[in-house]
Amino acid sequence: MSKKDDDIVPADYQYEWSPKSEGTLQDFLGKCKPSMVQNDGTKPWLWVGKAERPEKLEGADAAVKEAAECLAAVTERVEEIQNDDSIPVRANKKKGLRSKKELREEVQTEATQKLKDIAVKHGYVSGKWLIFAPPDKVDMIWSSLANSLVSGPLSSTSAFLAKVATSPQDDTPNYSHLICVYMPDAYDQSSVLEVMKVLLRNHGMNLMGVKTNLYTSIGLDSKHPSGVSSTVWKNTALMKDSEIKALREEYFSELNATKSAAAEAAAAKKAEGGAATKGKSKPKPKKKAGAEDPFASDDDESKEEEKKPSSKAAAKPASKGKKPALKKKVPADDFASDEDDEDGEAARKAEVKAKKAASAPTTRKRKESESDAESVEAAPKKKRGRA
Repeated sequence: MSKKDDDIVPADYQYEWSPKSEGTLQDFLGKCKPSMVQNDGTKPWLWVGKAERPEKLEGADAAVKEAAECLAAVTERVEEIQNDDSIPVRANKKKGLRSKKELREEVQTEATQKLKDIAVKHGYVSGKWLIFAPPDKVDMIWSSLANSLVSGPLSSTSAFLAKVATSPQDDTPNYSHLICVYMPDAYDQSSVLEVMKVLLRNHGMNLMGVKTNLYTSIGLDSKHPSGVSSTVWKNTALMKDSEIKALREEYFSELNATKSAAAEAAAAKKAEGGAATKGKSKPKPKKKAGAEDPFASDDDESKEEEKKPSSKAAAKPASKGKKPALKKKVPADDFASDEDDEDGEAARKAEVKAKKAASAPTTRKRKESESDAESVEAAPKKKRGRA
């Protein structure tokens, strides 16, 4: 892409946004960042424009042709002055000789006026404010200017288009991204001044002057051999240094105040959130009766012990008394004790005596057999009770 086409948005160029584009401006700025898009020769610029744009002038080509011829003639004349040994390096007022520098500046000033006349004659007067942005801040600056142009402070001015240079493929020392903010008439001082004030007061820009699109088309830049100034307006030609400085200071003071207020609000919100979290205690889980909580702390357990008497403490007084004696049942099996056998034996003897008194006397032999039977019956029972 030649320098002649640097001020023209290519047809169907994907790195350009306008209100007619499908996506939003924020989508475009998010996907196409100057620090990320590399120029491979086909995408040197990112563009953002308003809905209303000046149409391309029919007299632009004629203006470029005439201006290029003028610049070539000026360049030749400057070289002649530089190579003319009869012209002194320093002026000599006594001899009426002017220096090389004075003669060059005279030719250059005349050329600037001739180029303006050519631009006005053909209606090719559009131009742009020049801004340079460092790589680490270019995304932020570009986004701010693009939004301002479409829906911010710049939208109420004559500015209608903006572009920013993409990143070089190779590492370039001290590289800066050029940003251009376009205006329909670079020679309209009031219009240019209006845009200038917004760029200073609302964006804090460090401006580098105003350049016409005609200058770009004929290849006139700061390194051109003609030495003609590459800008039609310098900052100090429009405003005093003190006024420029004051507007930029207002912007940065307001920016710092906004940042401080935001930081204080964030700190207050954080402190309020911390206090609310600290004051709000978590509900303690209720313990189930007869079950221990494995996640309870020692403090929780001690508090619960203070509130409720422990089961051990409640049962302790009862443990001091004697245990109630269990009632013995009369054994009905073969494992009865000796005392139980003696009571039973006495009852049987009483029963035998009663029968003897009621019945006829028995023989001695029968008494002995009964006595033997009683002894035999009692012996095993005592033996089993001791087992």
